[in-house]
Amino acid sequence: MRLASLQTLLPHRALSAIVCRAARWTWSPWKSLLIRQVVRRYRVDLGEAAQPDPAAYPHFDAFFTRALKPGARPLAPDPAALLCPADGRISQAGRIDAGRLLQAKGRHFTVAELLADAAAADVYRDGTFVTVYLSPRDYHRVHMPQDGTLVETVHVPGRLFSVAPSAVAAIPRLFARNERLACHFEGPCGPFAVVMVGALLVSGVETVWGGMQIPPYARRIAGRDWRGQGIRLSRGAEMARFHMGSTVILLLPAGAAALIDDLDPERAVRVGTGIGRLSESIFPTSARPPTM
Repeated sequence: MRLASLQTLLPHRALSAIVCRAARWTWSPWKSLLIRQVVRRYRVDLGEAAQPDPAAYPHFDAFFTRALKPGARPLAPDPAALLCPADGRISQAGRIDAGRLLQAKGRHFTVAELLADAAAADVYRDGTFVTVYLSPRDYHRVHMPQDGTLVETVHVPGRLFSVAPSAVAAIPRLFARNERLACHFEGPCGPFAVVMVGALLVSGVETVWGGMQIPPYARRIAGRDWRGQGIRLSRGAEMARFHMGSTVILLLPAGAAALIDDLDPERAVRVGTGIGRLSESIFPTSARPPTM
Protein backbone atom coordinates (compact mmCIF):
# COMPACT_ATOMS: atom_id res chain seq x y z
CA MET A 1 0.00 0.00 0.00
CA ARG A 2 2.96 2.34 0.52
CA LEU A 3 3.70 2.29 -3.24
CA ALA A 4 0.09 3.13 -4.06
CA SER A 5 0.04 5.97 -1.54
CA LEU A 6 3.28 7.48 -2.82
CA GLN A 7 2.20 7.32 -6.46
CA THR A 8 -1.16 8.88 -5.64
CA LEU A 9 0.67 12.00 -4.41
CA LEU A 10 2.76 12.44 -7.57
CA PRO A 11 1.80 15.08 -10.19
CA HIS A 12 1.43 12.43 -12.90
CA ARG A 13 0.56 14.63 -15.86
CA ALA A 14 3.15 17.28 -15.07
CA LEU A 15 5.90 14.68 -14.81
CA SER A 16 4.80 13.04 -18.06
CA ALA A 17 4.71 16.42 -19.82
CA ILE A 18 8.32 17.07 -18.71
CA VAL A 19 9.37 13.67 -20.02
CA CYS A 20 7.61 14.39 -23.31
CA ARG A 21 9.76 17.49 -23.82
CA ALA A 22 12.96 15.83 -22.64
CA ALA A 23 12.43 12.82 -24.93
CA ARG A 24 12.18 15.12 -27.96
CA TRP A 25 15.16 17.37 -27.14
CA THR A 26 17.52 17.16 -30.12
CA TRP A 27 20.69 18.34 -28.33
CA SER A 28 23.11 15.59 -29.30
CA PRO A 29 24.88 15.00 -25.93
CA TRP A 30 21.50 14.69 -24.17
CA LYS A 31 19.77 12.35 -26.60
CA SER A 32 22.90 10.25 -27.02
CA LEU A 33 23.24 9.84 -23.26
CA LEU A 34 19.62 8.67 -22.90
CA ILE A 35 19.87 6.23 -25.80
CA ARG A 36 23.15 4.76 -24.57
CA GLN A 37 21.79 4.32 -21.05
CA VAL A 38 18.67 2.48 -22.22
CA VAL A 39 20.56 0.28 -24.70
CA ARG A 40 23.09 -0.69 -22.02
CA ARG A 41 20.75 -1.10 -19.07
CA TYR A 42 17.99 -3.00 -20.88
CA ARG A 43 20.18 -4.79 -23.44
CA VAL A 44 18.21 -3.45 -26.39
CA ASP A 45 18.86 -5.38 -29.59
CA LEU A 46 19.46 -2.69 -32.20
CA GLY A 47 20.47 -5.34 -34.72
CA GLU A 48 16.80 -5.87 -35.56
CA ALA A 49 16.02 -2.14 -35.91
CA ALA A 50 15.52 -0.58 -39.33
CA GLN A 51 18.10 1.99 -38.17
CA PRO A 52 20.72 0.15 -36.09
CA ASP A 53 22.92 3.22 -35.54
CA PRO A 54 21.90 4.89 -32.24
CA ALA A 55 23.57 8.15 -33.29
CA ALA A 56 21.23 8.46 -36.30
CA TYR A 57 18.10 9.09 -34.23
CA PRO A 58 17.22 12.80 -33.98
CA HIS A 59 16.02 12.44 -30.38
CA PHE A 60 15.29 9.82 -27.75
CA ASP A 61 11.62 9.49 -28.68
CA ALA A 62 12.54 8.58 -32.27
CA PHE A 63 14.76 5.81 -30.90
CA PHE A 64 12.05 4.63 -28.51
CA THR A 65 9.43 4.34 -31.26
CA ARG A 66 11.89 2.87 -33.78
CA ALA A 67 10.76 0.70 -36.68
CA LEU A 68 12.11 -2.80 -37.19
CA LYS A 69 13.67 -4.34 -40.27
CA PRO A 70 11.24 -6.00 -42.69
CA GLY A 71 10.68 -9.58 -41.59
CA ALA A 72 11.88 -9.01 -38.02
CA ARG A 73 8.45 -10.05 -36.72
CA PRO A 74 7.12 -12.81 -39.01
CA LEU A 75 3.42 -13.57 -38.60
CA ALA A 76 2.16 -16.97 -37.50
CA PRO A 77 1.39 -18.74 -40.80
CA ASP A 78 -2.00 -20.12 -39.74
CA PRO A 79 -4.59 -17.58 -41.01
CA ALA A 80 -6.76 -18.46 -38.02
CA ALA A 81 -4.03 -17.61 -35.49
CA LEU A 82 -4.80 -14.82 -33.06
CA LEU A 83 -1.63 -12.74 -33.12
CA CYS A 84 0.16 -11.13 -30.21
CA PRO A 85 -0.28 -7.35 -30.59
CA ALA A 86 2.94 -6.27 -28.87
CA ASP A 87 6.42 -7.24 -27.74
CA GLY A 88 6.71 -7.61 -23.99
CA ARG A 89 5.64 -9.97 -21.26
CA ILE A 90 2.27 -11.40 -20.38
CA SER A 91 0.87 -9.65 -17.34
CA GLN A 92 -2.28 -11.79 -17.21
CA ALA A 93 -4.41 -13.67 -19.73
CA GLY A 94 -7.46 -15.88 -19.63
CA ARG A 95 -11.20 -15.85 -19.22
CA ILE A 96 -13.21 -12.77 -18.36
CA ASP A 97 -15.29 -13.93 -15.41
CA ALA A 98 -18.73 -12.32 -15.45
CA GLY A 99 -17.24 -9.06 -16.67
CA ARG A 100 -14.18 -9.12 -14.38
CA LEU A 101 -10.52 -9.29 -15.47
CA LEU A 102 -7.65 -10.46 -13.34
CA GLN A 103 -5.08 -7.70 -12.79
CA ALA A 104 -2.79 -9.55 -10.40
CA LYS A 105 -3.18 -12.12 -7.64
CA GLY A 106 -6.11 -10.99 -5.50
CA ARG A 107 -6.87 -7.94 -7.67
CA HIS A 108 -9.55 -7.56 -10.32
CA PHE A 109 -11.25 -4.81 -12.30
CA THR A 110 -14.20 -4.81 -14.65
CA VAL A 111 -14.45 -4.47 -18.42
CA ALA A 112 -17.07 -1.76 -17.86
CA GLU A 113 -14.56 0.25 -15.81
CA LEU A 114 -11.81 -0.28 -18.38
CA LEU A 115 -13.94 0.79 -21.35
CA ALA A 116 -15.91 3.39 -19.35
CA ASP A 117 -19.02 2.00 -21.06
CA ALA A 118 -21.24 -0.71 -19.55
CA ALA A 119 -23.07 -1.37 -22.83
CA ALA A 120 -19.85 -1.82 -24.82
CA ALA A 121 -18.48 -4.04 -22.06
CA ASP A 122 -21.43 -6.42 -22.08
CA VAL A 123 -20.27 -8.21 -25.24
CA TYR A 124 -17.04 -9.20 -23.44
CA ARG A 125 -18.76 -10.37 -20.25
CA ASP A 126 -17.65 -14.01 -20.55
CA GLY A 127 -14.97 -13.58 -23.17
CA THR A 128 -11.19 -13.68 -23.01
CA PHE A 129 -8.43 -11.13 -22.46
CA VAL A 130 -4.68 -10.79 -22.84
CA THR A 131 -2.66 -8.10 -21.05
CA VAL A 132 0.88 -7.40 -22.34
CA TYR A 133 3.37 -5.23 -20.44
CA LEU A 134 5.96 -3.38 -22.54
CA SER A 135 9.24 -2.58 -20.77
CA PRO A 136 11.81 0.00 -21.93
CA ARG A 137 13.75 -2.70 -23.81
CA ASP A 138 10.81 -3.65 -26.01
CA TYR A 139 9.66 -2.63 -29.48
CA HIS A 140 6.92 -0.05 -28.83
CA ARG A 141 4.67 -0.33 -31.86
CA VAL A 142 1.38 -2.18 -31.46
CA HIS A 143 0.03 -4.38 -34.27
CA MET A 144 -3.32 -5.88 -35.19
CA PRO A 145 -4.12 -9.26 -33.60
CA GLN A 146 -6.48 -10.07 -36.48
CA ASP A 147 -8.09 -8.33 -39.45
CA GLY A 148 -10.30 -5.50 -38.25
CA THR A 149 -12.35 -2.49 -39.30
CA LEU A 150 -12.15 0.44 -36.89
CA VAL A 151 -15.53 1.28 -35.37
CA GLU A 152 -14.82 3.72 -32.57
CA THR A 153 -12.12 5.09 -30.30
CA VAL A 154 -12.74 6.26 -26.76
CA HIS A 155 -10.24 8.40 -24.85
CA VAL A 156 -10.79 7.89 -21.13
CA PRO A 157 -9.21 10.36 -18.67
CA GLY A 158 -7.40 9.12 -15.61
CA ARG A 159 -4.23 8.97 -13.59
CA LEU A 160 -0.83 7.81 -14.87
CA PHE A 161 0.30 5.24 -12.33
CA SER A 162 3.31 3.11 -13.22
CA VAL A 163 2.37 -0.17 -14.89
CA ALA A 164 5.51 -2.00 -13.80
CA PRO A 165 4.74 -5.42 -12.23
CA SER A 166 5.28 -4.11 -8.69
CA ALA A 167 2.69 -1.36 -9.22
CA VAL A 168 0.23 -3.74 -10.90
CA ALA A 169 0.44 -5.99 -7.84
CA ALA A 170 -0.02 -3.12 -5.39
CA ILE A 171 -2.44 -0.57 -6.87
CA PRO A 172 -6.14 -1.56 -6.99
CA ARG A 173 -7.90 -1.34 -10.39
CA LEU A 174 -4.80 0.27 -11.90
CA PHE A 175 -5.62 -0.27 -15.59
CA ALA A 176 -9.15 1.06 -15.09
CA ARG A 177 -7.80 4.19 -13.37
CA ASN A 178 -5.06 5.19 -15.81
CA GLU A 179 -5.55 7.40 -18.86
CA ARG A 180 -6.21 5.15 -21.85
CA LEU A 181 -7.42 4.88 -25.43
CA ALA A 182 -9.88 2.09 -26.20
CA CYS A 183 -9.89 1.12 -29.88
CA HIS A 184 -12.99 -0.84 -30.94
CA PHE A 185 -12.88 -3.01 -34.07
CA GLU A 186 -15.12 -5.38 -35.97
CA GLY A 187 -13.30 -8.55 -37.04
CA PRO A 188 -14.09 -11.86 -38.72
CA CYS A 189 -15.29 -13.32 -35.40
CA GLY A 190 -17.16 -10.23 -34.23
CA PRO A 191 -16.10 -7.22 -32.16
CA PHE A 192 -12.79 -6.91 -30.36
CA ALA A 193 -11.03 -4.11 -28.51
CA VAL A 194 -7.39 -3.11 -28.12
CA VAL A 195 -6.87 -0.80 -25.14
CA MET A 196 -3.72 1.32 -25.01
CA VAL A 197 -3.12 2.07 -21.32
CA GLY A 198 -1.05 5.12 -20.41
CA ALA A 199 1.42 5.09 -17.54
CA LEU A 200 3.70 7.25 -15.44
CA LEU A 201 6.21 9.07 -17.68
CA VAL A 202 4.52 7.76 -20.85
CA SER A 203 4.43 10.83 -23.02
CA GLY A 204 2.01 9.77 -25.71
CA VAL A 205 -0.22 7.31 -27.55
CA GLU A 206 -0.35 7.60 -31.34
CA THR A 207 -2.52 5.74 -33.86
CA VAL A 208 -1.91 5.17 -37.58
CA TRP A 209 -5.33 6.58 -38.46
CA GLY A 210 -5.49 9.63 -36.19
CA GLY A 211 -1.95 10.60 -35.19
CA MET A 212 -1.30 11.64 -31.59
CA GLN A 213 -4.25 10.82 -29.36
CA ILE A 214 -2.61 11.31 -25.95
CA PRO A 215 -1.62 14.04 -25.20
CA PRO A 216 -3.65 16.11 -24.91
CA TYR A 217 -4.84 14.55 -21.69
CA ALA A 218 -8.60 14.24 -21.42
CA ARG A 219 -10.83 16.06 -18.95
CA ARG A 220 -13.85 13.95 -19.86
CA ILE A 221 -14.57 10.77 -21.79
CA ALA A 222 -14.25 11.54 -25.50
CA GLY A 223 -15.48 9.07 -28.11
CA ARG A 224 -15.04 9.27 -31.87
CA ASP A 225 -17.12 7.30 -34.37
CA TRP A 226 -15.07 5.90 -37.27
CA ARG A 227 -17.87 3.90 -38.92
CA GLY A 228 -18.09 4.29 -42.66
CA GLN A 229 -14.60 5.76 -43.00
CA GLY A 230 -13.09 2.60 -44.40
CA ILE A 231 -10.30 2.20 -41.86
CA ARG A 232 -9.54 -1.49 -42.27
CA LEU A 233 -6.27 -2.94 -41.00
CA SER A 234 -4.90 -6.36 -41.85
CA ARG A 235 -3.65 -8.87 -39.27
CA GLY A 236 -0.14 -7.94 -38.22
CA ALA A 237 -0.36 -4.35 -39.51
CA GLU A 238 0.82 -1.54 -37.26
CA MET A 239 -2.09 0.16 -35.52
CA ALA A 240 -0.51 2.36 -32.85
CA ARG A 241 2.58 3.12 -30.82
CA PHE A 242 3.58 4.22 -27.34
CA HIS A 243 5.86 7.19 -26.84
CA MET A 244 7.52 5.54 -23.84
CA GLY A 245 6.33 2.15 -22.62
CA SER A 246 3.12 0.88 -21.14
CA THR A 247 0.49 -1.86 -21.42
CA VAL A 248 -1.89 -3.22 -24.06
CA ILE A 249 -5.08 -5.10 -23.20
CA LEU A 250 -6.84 -7.20 -25.86
CA LEU A 251 -10.52 -8.05 -25.29
CA LEU A 252 -12.45 -10.75 -27.17
CA PRO A 253 -16.07 -11.87 -26.80
CA ALA A 254 -17.04 -15.38 -25.72
CA GLY A 255 -16.52 -17.94 -28.47
CA ALA A 256 -14.39 -15.66 -30.67
CA ALA A 257 -11.07 -17.35 -29.92
CA ALA A 258 -9.37 -19.95 -27.77
CA LEU A 259 -6.10 -18.86 -26.17
CA ILE A 260 -3.12 -21.20 -26.06
CA ASP A 261 -2.69 -22.95 -22.73
CA ASP A 262 0.59 -21.49 -21.50
CA LEU A 263 0.13 -17.71 -21.54
CA ASP A 264 1.43 -17.52 -18.00
CA PRO A 265 2.39 -14.26 -16.26
CA GLU A 266 5.91 -13.07 -17.15
CA ARG A 267 6.02 -15.12 -20.35
CA ALA A 268 7.96 -13.23 -23.04
CA VAL A 269 5.93 -12.61 -26.20
CA ARG A 270 6.55 -10.91 -29.54
CA VAL A 271 4.43 -9.22 -32.17
CA GLY A 272 2.94 -11.64 -34.69
CA THR A 273 3.32 -14.89 -32.78
CA GLY A 274 0.22 -16.99 -32.20
CA ILE A 275 -1.42 -16.58 -28.81
CA GLY A 276 -4.67 -18.31 -29.71
CA ARG A 277 -6.91 -19.52 -32.50
CA LEU A 278 -9.94 -17.75 -33.90
CA SER A 279 -13.36 -19.41 -33.88
CA GLU A 280 -13.67 -22.77 -35.61
CA SER A 281 -16.97 -21.60 -37.10
CA ILE A 282 -15.08 -18.96 -39.10
CA PHE A 283 -11.84 -20.90 -39.66
CA PRO A 284 -12.99 -24.52 -39.60
CA THR A 285 -9.94 -26.51 -40.51
CA SER A 286 -7.23 -28.74 -39.89
CA ALA A 287 -4.59 -26.05 -39.55
CA ARG A 288 -2.27 -26.66 -36.66
CA PRO A 289 -2.88 -24.70 -33.47
CA PRO A 290 -0.64 -21.62 -33.35
CA THR A 291 2.68 -21.92 -31.57
CA MET A 292 4.89 -19.29 -30.00
